Amino acid sequence: MDYTSQAETVVTNDIMTPAVIIDTHIVQKNIEKLQSHCDQHGILLRPHIKTHKLPSMAQRQISAGAIGITCQKIGEAETMAKADIKDILITYNIIGAQKLHRLEKLAQRCSLSVVADNAYVVDGLAKTFTKAEYPLEVLIECDTGANRCGVQSAEEALDLGRLIHNASGLTLGGLMTYPPMGDQSQVNNWLKRAKDLLIENGLPCPKISNGGTPNMWRSQDVSVATEHRSGTYIYNDRSLVQAGLCRIEDCALSVLATVVSRPTDDRAVIDAGSKMLTSDLLGMEGFGLIKEAQDAKIASLSEEHGILDLSNSKWSPKVGDQIHIIPNHACVVSNMVDYVYLLDGHHLEKTAVSARGLVT
Repeated sequence: MDYTSQAETVVTNDIMTPAVIIDTHIVQKNIEKLQSHCDQHGILLRPHIKTHKLPSMAQRQISAGAIGITCQKIGEAETMAKADIKDILITYNIIGAQKLHRLEKLAQRCSLSVVADNAYVVDGLAKTFTKAEYPLEVLIECDTGANRCGVQSAEEALDLGRLIHNASGLTLGGLMTYPPMGDQSQVNNWLKRAKDLLIENGLPCPKISNGGTPNMWRSQDVSVATEHRSGTYIYNDRSLVQAGLCRIEDCALSVLATVVSRPTDDRAVIDAGSKMLTSDLLGMEGFGLIKEAQDAKIASLSEEHGILDLSNSKWSPKVGDQIHIIPNHACVVSNMVDYVYLLDGHHLEKTAVSARGLVT
């Protein structure tokens, strides 16, 4: 089925490709849908901006009811604070004198909180904020099964909580996790055990921050959590369609590409390669979904070429034809380009991706 609207095709005809197109009507629906879900279940929503990297999108999310935003790197947070975003959580261990100096300056511009999962990070934060006007809020990062960062047990959370609580310049904000995808009962039990230990030992635990777009419609299953962090939902992508979490029509981001060659009847080449679509497969076959012909396959990528396998499709694109691709992973695509095109009905606006490439 062709999911490309006539309006979209007409508006984007004069854009140099490859390019990233964002349908703002779909964006707004996606924002409101998850916000409504969280409101219904009494969960605070703190969106992750890594998906869009745009202050205007963060403002849309906050206007719809989000309490603030999540960033992964200081550079992202600096960009958002400059755009007058007031409540920012950085979910990454901050290490190094230069980064800590930037963090100190950032804390003067917004309500800032960070995470830590070891004593080294806590020591650096404490030394930096000892003489600060206001203490820095630090949440304990917990590994509840995703095997990334995080303390490995509730007992370790207690030990680190004591260290944060007793450190000059810091205040203990609670717990944070990026959970495994799947059964959330184990995540809830893990976090409840840690919270109970903190409180039993006289330590505060006002916030418990849970996360993950794949878990967004089950966020209420982690009943001990006070807030949920989700990023990809604002655009959605092929991986979320594949997981049954959204429909193709709910995908706001697409890559506009041009057919540049038809070497054989069963092969076409487009001007979008790994530098645009990324090499992420996320367990799927092919490097994106072609909206004009879902039975065609983006079989392989080099840096600037995408190879389309047409052997199982009746679609026969011509050189010069433009196509729209829903990428496997929207978040990485946002970081590939300096500009995106915001499509609002028949109006198209070229917008700089302000936080693009900010990895420190």
